Amino acid sequence: MVTTGLRTLRCRTEEDELRGAVWVFARLSVIAWVFWWGLSVGVPAAEGSTTGAEPFQVLPSQSTVERFAKVEFRLVTPGGVSLPAVEEFEVVIRLPSGNGVTVPGFYFQPYERRTFAGQGQRTDWIYPRGEPYWLVRFTPWEVGEHGLTGRVRLADGRQLTTASIKFHSVASNRRGFLRRSAEDPRFFATADGRPFFAIGQNLAFIGGGQYFTLAKVEQTLPILAEHGVNYLRVWTCCEDWAICIEGRKSAWTRTWHWRLPVENRPNGEDHQPGRRCVVLAGEAGQTLSADPSWPLALYPDTDYLFTGRIRTTAGTEVVCQLSDQPPRVISQPESSGKWTEFTINFRSGSRQYWLGPISFRLTRGGKVWFDALSLREVREDGSLGPELLWEADVNRPARGWFNPIDCALLDRLLEAAESHGIYLQLCMLTRDLYMYALSDPSSEEYEQAIADAKRFFRHAIARWGYSPAVAAWEYWNEMDPGKPTERFYDELGRFFEEHDPYAHLRTTSTWHPSPRDMRHPRLDIADAHYYLRPMEREHWDEVEAVLDRAKFLRGHAPDKPALLAEFGLATEKWGLADDMKADRQAVHFHNALWTSALSGLSGTAMFWWWEQLDKLQAYKHYRPLSLFVVDIPWDSGKLIAFDGVSSDKAVRVVALRTESTAWCWLINRGATWVGSLALGREPKPVPPGDFLIPDFRVSRCRLEAFDSWEGKPLQLPGLTGETVSDGLRVTYPRFVRDLALRVISVP
Repeated sequence: MVTTGLRTLRCRTEEDELRGAVWVFARLSVIAWVFWWGLSVGVPAAEGSTTGAEPFQVLPSQSTVERFAKVEFRLVTPGGVSLPAVEEFEVVIRLPSGNGVTVPGFYFQPYERRTFAGQGQRTDWIYPRGEPYWLVRFTPWEVGEHGLTGRVRLADGRQLTTASIKFHSVASNRRGFLRRSAEDPRFFATADGRPFFAIGQNLAFIGGGQYFTLAKVEQTLPILAEHGVNYLRVWTCCEDWAICIEGRKSAWTRTWHWRLPVENRPNGEDHQPGRRCVVLAGEAGQTLSADPSWPLALYPDTDYLFTGRIRTTAGTEVVCQLSDQPPRVISQPESSGKWTEFTINFRSGSRQYWLGPISFRLTRGGKVWFDALSLREVREDGSLGPELLWEADVNRPARGWFNPIDCALLDRLLEAAESHGIYLQLCMLTRDLYMYALSDPSSEEYEQAIADAKRFFRHAIARWGYSPAVAAWEYWNEMDPGKPTERFYDELGRFFEEHDPYAHLRTTSTWHPSPRDMRHPRLDIADAHYYLRPMEREHWDEVEAVLDRAKFLRGHAPDKPALLAEFGLATEKWGLADDMKADRQAVHFHNALWTSALSGLSGTAMFWWWEQLDKLQAYKHYRPLSLFVVDIPWDSGKLIAFDGVSSDKAVRVVALRTESTAWCWLINRGATWVGSLALGREPKPVPPGDFLIPDFRVSRCRLEAFDSWEGKPLQLPGLTGETVSDGLRVTYPRFVRDLALRVISVP
């Protein structure tokens, strides 16, 4: 019997003939099953196509999942059926309540990740492994049986529907997605109904060249969580210095001196209007390097193929140097005036995980054009892996193309945040890619910006929307407040309401306060940024500054969560102030945390200088505050912020109260950073005094003193409360810096 692969060509015996008949019967059965499957799932026939459909299946990562935990669904084609390209994949999920939701999918390239301690920019190694596939991520918020059907759109226009599958969600103690409180919309709550007060800071720049690599973030998150931090603001729009999902990252230049060495592709027989190419020109010895912003990762003991197209002027010769490989001449005589291809095969070393810059050098002067540069792994079967040198493509659009490595980093970041119960406000869009298109709401540029932003956020919802760790989508950092962005926020808001099944909160920020943004009905969080700079310090200390910004935010956003999302000490030009470094005890940080927590805002002032906070070991200041505010009923609808009137002008009182409890923080004005410590003076103790809690009328009360630095109760003689006609007058003893008090009504 002669065979080719698995297919029989000829049967010469009765047994062979029988086997052949069985094979034919099985083949006809499969065809009949495919035809029946196409009818049973109701696949519509595309115009001009025949009825029936190729079989797709949706495979779940698990059949049972906890409430508010992730389950994934992978699109597969059983039997290796060859199909036209899939252009879109989504699933329709029937919830236990009977409602239905549509969840978009995305094309997923798996990445392997390793860490190399002490390697600076090369600490985090991330490399594509395996074949890409279509994937849906989903987090159930209901308990019970779920039904799921996949919908597939092919490149040839056909719309296919998969067979239905089921999975179950079971109860858990996970808190779920962040919401505006239904009881008091000024504050947050989690989807399980518990109130939430945001305690945290910025951790904006995460990347290989940053103080915080992904590896360091993973080391720091458990420390932050242990000290009570539950909220961080992270940028995914950092261009080429940190995570940037959609940006201009280029192997040929950097954002801060953007000079791409490019020209339009020169005329010739294969001229392509509008296509650009990289240029190297000059005398012999002139060089050009392709140096991606994220170092090129390699897999050890692996074959690679580096290819491209070049064109030269007459007599020009160019040499390519790949890391420690020998230099190779890539120009040929026929390259003069015509495009020719070059190919370099090399194998990585047994312990080589990185490829350095790729350099080109002229050995004879002239001019060289480069196009279609590519670096790909050569697999054992001869196929090529994903593109590794995508930053060298000068024709890649800045908008609408999503950085695969940074997408994979954000995957890992969200997993780490979830595991420690920390919510992330993700600043998503790269502002400068959109800002100049938002000048005229009636223009085509404005319309295109909206379309591109929707495309971006469809991907974001598909890939990261599943995660309860996504506290809010922040459109961009510090947009120009003079731009007419109302239409943009309205249309993007409607898009989220239609396409984000998890109803994540939405916010934005501007470089000067924007009351109209704070009032916008489709922005869920009011946001402001403020820095104490030398020009302000003659008038405000950190306590006064936070209270002023809280009043401003609440004046324009009385019925939605409000955050002072950036705060800190800065130079006149917004740089890191020497004062910030000099405050070894982080006094200004401590004071701003306590002021903001009891100011009526929805979270603490979020400090910007995360590197300094880490170096100062300032995280210890979070723990006492988190213990003090844990019993504040943020969702009661009865919280009132007030300034307690003190008998001593040297004492400032910041407080919240309900009808039966008050949470008060007393600060010695001489103990603020700006008020005295920046001047090199130690604060003087304030004598015993009293303050009034207005309209707080209780017959009896219990007063509890709390050490705001150590996070423990204090026994203070002389601490008393007396009901008076206009409230409760609290007498406090002598203290030096600050003092926290609970005043509790008792029967």
